[in-house]
Amino acid sequence: MKHIKTIYKAFIILIFISACTEDENLDFLENIAPPTNVEAIFKITQDNTGLVTVIPTAEGTVSFDVHFGDTTVEPAKLEQGTTVDHIYVEGSYEVTLIAYNSIGKTTEVLLPLVVSFQAPQNLVVTLENDAAVSKQLNITATAEFATTYEFYSGEASVTQPVAIANIGDVLNYQYAEAGVYDVKVIAKGGAVETTEYTEEFEVTEILAPIENAPSPSTRDAVDVISIFSDKYTDVADSDFNPNWNQSTIYSAFDLNGDAIIQYSNLNYQGIDIGSEIDASSMETLHIDIWTTDATSINIYPLPNGVVPSDERFVTKTLEADQWNSFDIPMSEFTDQGLTIDALKQFKFVGSGTVFIDNLYFYKTSSNGPAFDGGLLTNGDFENGSDSWLVGVDDSTSAPVETVGGNTYYTVDVTSAGNAYAVNLSQKVEIIEGNTYTLTFDAVSNVDRTILAGIGLSKDPWDNTAEPVSISSTITTYTVTHVATFGAPDARVLFDLGAEVGRVAIDNVSLIIGTGNIVTNGDFENGSDSWLEGVDDSTSAPVETVGGNTYYSIDVAAAGNAYDVNLSQKVEIIEGNTYTLTFDAWSNVDRSILAGIGLSKDPWDNTAEPVSISPTRTTYTLTHVATFGATDARVLFDLGAEIGTVNIDDVSLSAN
Repeated sequence: MKHIKTIYKAFIILIFISACTEDENLDFLENIAPPTNVEAIFKITQDNTGLVTVIPTAEGTVSFDVHFGDTTVEPAKLEQGTTVDHIYVEGSYEVTLIAYNSIGKTTEVLLPLVVSFQAPQNLVVTLENDAAVSKQLNITATAEFATTYEFYSGEASVTQPVAIANIGDVLNYQYAEAGVYDVKVIAKGGAVETTEYTEEFEVTEILAPIENAPSPSTRDAVDVISIFSDKYTDVADSDFNPNWNQSTIYSAFDLNGDAIIQYSNLNYQGIDIGSEIDASSMETLHIDIWTTDATSINIYPLPNGVVPSDERFVTKTLEADQWNSFDIPMSEFTDQGLTIDALKQFKFVGSGTVFIDNLYFYKTSSNGPAFDGGLLTNGDFENGSDSWLVGVDDSTSAPVETVGGNTYYTVDVTSAGNAYAVNLSQKVEIIEGNTYTLTFDAVSNVDRTILAGIGLSKDPWDNTAEPVSISSTITTYTVTHVATFGAPDARVLFDLGAEVGRVAIDNVSLIIGTGNIVTNGDFENGSDSWLEGVDDSTSAPVETVGGNTYYSIDVAAAGNAYDVNLSQKVEIIEGNTYTLTFDAWSNVDRSILAGIGLSKDPWDNTAEPVSISPTRTTYTLTHVATFGATDARVLFDLGAEIGTVNIDDVSLSAN
């Protein structure tokens, strides 16, 4: 097992600073990440000499120090792409590998090494098809007196061995084709003799999704026209396999109770919608597509009676072996001249096999943005009892009630007893040491107290529940807890049994940290508080589409990352941990830098690369502030790559 730590070589930075003028911005130095994926392979000569070749590799590295772990005092200093030979006597060692990037940031890895002149013994090999990656075989080999192992894939057209790894490390090998192969593992040490393992193993292909598509947001019925989904009410009597003389094979696929459309051998296929629909008030078309072999798909909404020459479509690129979620602005169709007030069909054109789910039109909610429960699912109870339990028994569902279109938790405590005797819980991961903010609405028919907090869902039942006084007036309460415990199945909890009276709870949210430090994080007040760079007189560019306002800029030429920047000045306290959450998307696959930093010299920051795509995605980053100022900032540096960048729903909270 290797151990990694990251070190910062400040004196290298000083060299850069001394060569620069006072006016030059050095943000780019801090934005260079330390080396990653630091590894080394030990290649041992099988002649009882103890000669070991150390082969280091890493990303973002220019050089290495290799500390051999024996009595050798000075490390070997290597450039990227070079190796070093070293003679060991028999024994067990811990080799220290330090990788340096161009400005002296380093990553240190500790690697175990066994040098023995005995043939490897007790070779144990584990072969497993990866549960999530199609045609990937995961290999692990352990043996006494072994240093490395070679993997032979059994493919006739591939040079063997296909890979080598240190003993005990995991190899991931991607096959070109599924099938049965005669695989072999050879364990090697310092002895001439080796030890072999052979097995006839079937490599499998994942031909269908193994996880459900992302669950759609809760939306009001008037804001959605659903063609196919389990979340919303679909247009009735739609035909998902109309007779259009196509060769595509239609199947109804079920995954964990979720209905999915499967189109195999796709050339073209369509949906005959049960009745004509008017989508002119809708803003977006959503569709989720999974495939193992299709690279793109053309999507056509079709008006009733349209002739082929008037059809319009949008092409979407597909990534294999994952759900591709698309939110397509209706303007992408209407800007081509398509009328959408009398849609009756869909057509899909492509190849291979595709699985389709959650096909619907939607618009911005008539009743404002959807409730955000943070770490919780169904915090507003609009999906009934979903995810909410009585106590910790997964088979119990919390009682809910719907009045005037609003659903909430409610219980009548008729006799007082132990507080935990009447309980509302939702299981959620709690990480020890994190700060959590719990917000909820509560009301009762009497003045009484309840206990609200976070805790474990099993013995020893540690929790931070604290008394909250509620009344007959609906009130929003906020409590902050530092977790002195942690578990993936911990919970948010309300203990209600100590006093009599009816209790109603709604709009429960649990977030990491103490709340959003950012002002106007959803940009609904336009550019308010958002700047270009750090100049208080500049306002960030925003755009409003379908009633939603967000930051948007088109980077036409690549340059320094900080040349194009979005910032908001906030107080950052040195030593605090901050969680930054935001939505981002682009018209191309590209990266941006996101983080926190100072707004003036020396420009310290923790910005890190984030890969964004045309799919709007929520990203969460955690930063420990090694600096502090009342006028520090949350920042996005965008200038290093071309493409339009859109950012929305920015939140920064202190843990």
